[in-house]
Amino acid sequence: MINPLHTELFILTLVIGVYIAACALYHKTRLLILNPLMTSVVLLIIVLQMFGIEYEVFNQGSRILNFMMGPAIVALGYVLYEQMRYIRGNVISILTSVFVGSVVGIVSVTAICMLMGADETLIYTLQPKSVTIPIAIDIAEKAGGIPSITTVVVVGVGLFGSIVGPFVLKTLGIENKIAKGLALGSSAHAIGTTSAIQLGAIEGAISGLAIGIMGVMTALLVPIINIILSLF
Repeated sequence: MINPLHTELFILTLVIGVYIAACALYHKTRLLILNPLMTSVVLLIIVLQMFGIEYEVFNQGSRILNFMMGPAIVALGYVLYEQMRYIRGNVISILTSVFVGSVVGIVSVTAICMLMGADETLIYTLQPKSVTIPIAIDIAEKAGGIPSITTVVVVGVGLFGSIVGPFVLKTLGIENKIAKGLALGSSAHAIGTTSAIQLGAIEGAISGLAIGIMGVMTALLVPIINIILSLF
């Protein structure tokens, strides 16, 4: 007999219900530390432990949500289309900004890992930390990293960026909407984009654009940087 707690219906209801509750808590308190995604992860871990639901069962039951991650990212294209007038005339600056962000993101984490004596597998695992999960997993897998760890790191980076990013931008006095969107999208991918959307439509659209460009550039730069490092 199938355990009702292991059914896809229960797991989907659990995930959606927890996320709705987390969103309600965040909107009521407005505390950055209670980011809906982070709160949902913590609550889900607690519930899974309480009911003895293994990760494999949970992953299988939530496969529809995993599949919808791709279309959700593509859907940002509509928001981007609505703000197309802000992109015209800024193409060079946008590409340059994301390129620099990609290089800094890859080189910085690689340098830190090498200084701390990490092996190559861990370096390859962490290099795509700043791109959205589907792309990051593919990059890490092809480079020789561990995709499951990459997923956790990417989520952690996104949560940190979405919480700290707006505060840093405000502290530095950055008011340009395009700059805000690029910063959040290229450093904290889809999770950062949720924060960018809260700042405004332009910030959200540009952040969505940054996700795609960052993913492509990181996929191209990781092999090149690794080849250069192998020469030393």
